Amino acid sequence: MNRHSRRLLFAVAILAVLASPTAAFAQSKLVGTVGPGFTISLRTASGGAVQDLAPGTYEIEVRDLSEDHNFHLGGPGVDMSTTVGFIGTVTWTVSFQAGGRYAFVCDPHATSMRGSFQTTGGAPSPPPPAPAPKPPTLTATVGPGFTISLRTSRGARVNRLKAGRYRIVVRDRSAVHNFHLSGLGVNKRTGVRFRGTVTWTVTFRKGKVYRFVCDPHARQLRGSFRAS
Repeated sequence: MNRHSRRLLFAVAILAVLASPTAAFAQSKLVGTVGPGFTISLRTASGGAVQDLAPGTYEIEVRDLSEDHNFHLGGPGVDMSTTVGFIGTVTWTVSFQAGGRYAFVCDPHATSMRGSFQTTGGAPSPPPPAPAPKPPTLTATVGPGFTISLRTSRGARVNRLKAGRYRIVVRDRSAVHNFHLSGLGVNKRTGVRFRGTVTWTVTFRKGKVYRFVCDPHARQLRGSFRAS
């Protein structure tokens, strides 16, 4: 085989690789990362920051590295997010429209952990509003011994909270206790024999006191806080 033939075969092989669906798909992969600190990013498979994308369908590997944060991607035709308590990796398939602007944020820290990019191919549209923030998460625990607590996502005991809407993950670890939360507009409880995890969404009113107890052992297992 002469030198000209070898060059021709090499060029054909390169064109075949570039034209293959696998190669095209690899070029359309993005990586979103949030945490473990107060960082959030969206990058190409080669590591470059995403600022301007061609419209089309992309595979996004989202690496959520902190239970205090989440990764929320929004814009024209797109609204996808991980949950605040989740740690792990998920893969989304997302289609970006031409001429759009998209934003990615951590909902609990949307003012400081955010980014955006645009898609070429049409007239630019105004920046989209940030996705609506999700309510902060609290963790309620009762058992397995004679313990009961309500804590923030950072692990601090709740003595005072800012009034508003909250997501409460309740971990009931005993078949002889329950977790009962009450106050103005709130009256939720687990069953005494129930063991497991449930999630409540509640709204605390400004200036009101809320209490949590184990009903069978209300004198020993109790706590309270004020919404300010």
